[in-house]
Amino acid sequence: MITSANLIRIIFPFYDPEVLRWSGEARLMRTLFFAWMAIGVVVLFSASYAESLDTSGTGLSIILKQIAYLWLGLNIFNFLVRLPLQVCLKLVPWFLVVVLLLIFLTKSGLGVEVNGARRWISLGPILVQPSEFMKPCLVLQSANLFGNWHRFPWRSRLIWLGIFCLTLAGILLQPNLSTTALCGMGLWLIALASGLPWGYLISTALLGITTAVTSISIRDYQRARVTSFLNPFADPRGDGYQLVQSLYAIASGGILGRGFGMSQQKLFYLPIQTTDFIFAVFAEEFGLVGCIAFLLFLGLFATMGLRVAMRCRHRVKRLIGLGVVIFLVGQSLLNIGVASGALPTTGLPLPFFSYGGSSCLSSLVMAALLVRVARESNEAEVIPLGTKTAPAI
Repeated sequence: MITSANLIRIIFPFYDPEVLRWSGEARLMRTLFFAWMAIGVVVLFSASYAESLDTSGTGLSIILKQIAYLWLGLNIFNFLVRLPLQVCLKLVPWFLVVVLLLIFLTKSGLGVEVNGARRWISLGPILVQPSEFMKPCLVLQSANLFGNWHRFPWRSRLIWLGIFCLTLAGILLQPNLSTTALCGMGLWLIALASGLPWGYLISTALLGITTAVTSISIRDYQRARVTSFLNPFADPRGDGYQLVQSLYAIASGGILGRGFGMSQQKLFYLPIQTTDFIFAVFAEEFGLVGCIAFLLFLGLFATMGLRVAMRCRHRVKRLIGLGVVIFLVGQSLLNIGVASGALPTTGLPLPFFSYGGSSCLSSLVMAALLVRVARESNEAEVIPLGTKTAPAI
């Protein structure tokens, strides 16, 4: 039965009076996520206005779509922060398998090719990127597997490790090297945090590096991206064009920036300014001071997120919290590194900033998981009578 309070929460998902009864850490993490989203909406409005005006005749089309995605995502967020993590862990294997099937369906007739890659499935007017939804699934399932490593029989371990490898292979074949690298590094770091033997970790790292090098070697465009970032001005109208325009935008920002809405590079000089290179628009408008402030914000978020995770006494829940911080902060730093020329050009969006429904929903699902960890971190651990050790989750 939908009460009036629930109806208000659905219509205005950012309003939730029950939050006042949460722990201080859970309220703080929710506030940080909402602040991140608010900044992202403001930046995306500026970055997308000219493109929206050119494609639809109104400067609000992209930002209104993003707000719709945020509304849907916040309702999912409000549902998940009330759902026990135990339930999520029981359901996630099924979701992971479904998303994995969708990833391979992108290579079929259902897949949509954009910029030479088939990473999307068309659902009418909406494009869905399954690899984005795989991120929270990997956080949950890897935390469960590595957190209970010694309780799983070898058969189950090998099955899930095989599914993880199949997932990475499916994303790599789209091709999507950047998301493959992010997911692979995320899995590896969660395994490291769980205390897996170094022999497993080193052999897996070597396998991942070998796979990445092989992919770059056999794909000309990936090899061109890796080499062009070393000296993008050697081919400023070809392979180095994106990075050159991004560097122009960042340099034009100076110390204090041009001011909100005053970016020049977003006026069809900087490619994909609403997604992969939105940080360059942010840097041009808010300058070095704004960039430092945002990096400090990411540092605060990472510190508080790690604090929430490390204070959690449940092993698997602790790994879930760590996994969310790794994926959200790691992806943000990779995106910033690409825009600033510190890393080769990749296709990773900036969480809560970049335009896109799949990325928006995926990020909000992970946000809900971290808030849920904070809510459950102070719960008493119930040990059944006659049991010598507490359950892992």
